[in-house]
Amino acid sequence: MTENYGLSEARLAEVMQDIVQENGDVEQFLADLVKLAARTLSAAGSEVACGISLLRPRTKTTIASSSEHARQVDELQYRHDTGPCLRAAREDSVFYVKDATRDTRFRPYLDSVARQGIRSILAAPIPLDGEAKSALNLYAARPDAFDAAAAARAEPFAGGASKALRLPVRMAVLAQRNANLKAAMDSRTTIDLAIGIIMGQNRCGQEDASRILKSASTSRNAKPRDVAASVVDSVGGHAPVAHFDG
Repeated sequence: MTENYGLSEARLAEVMQDIVQENGDVEQFLADLVKLAARTLSAAGSEVACGISLLRPRTKTTIASSSEHARQVDELQYRHDTGPCLRAAREDSVFYVKDATRDTRFRPYLDSVARQGIRSILAAPIPLDGEAKSALNLYAARPDAFDAAAAARAEPFAGGASKALRLPVRMAVLAQRNANLKAAMDSRTTIDLAIGIIMGQNRCGQEDASRILKSASTSRNAKPRDVAASVVDSVGGHAPVAHFDG
């Protein structure tokens, strides 16, 4: 890159520390982080945009971006389900697109990116625990806007994002597990109650009642829990909620 608008390594460390101390909120910290990364890695005649992608099972989203343009380019990548940022997150490796109009990888995503005025992309992984994956995404309108020094300067930002994201991502995973367990318990409670009602109505055993419920589920092309809830409602009851300490 040409002359950098950014900070010396010592000053960058000081600014990063200030951001940490001034922001108790993770969302605001990440917003400040990507803006600082964009400013630090920009050069004369080559402005850089920055985003952070978070990948979890069945979801891909941008959790912070230095500009709306960066967010839009991230969204293009999610739509195509391919690109340097997704690869960086999934493979825990740095990916660099020197020129979006010439790079033979990630087509047709790069065609869409080039139409958005982006020519070079640098993506650095953000290490997280478990199934969650993340990456720091850097975009520039000029081809070959990132050299080895730029990649090295991106590392502290990826590291800062990693530290900030680990705890909230872990907590979100635990919350989802608790929600799934509670839903499963509620479903099981409703089904058990419906089986009891069917046993009383048909004067049959639990096994026969279970078969009746399953047969009704198949014939109606409905989930067993939904059929069970209709059975409970038919006798004037309400589907119960299982007690669960999350």
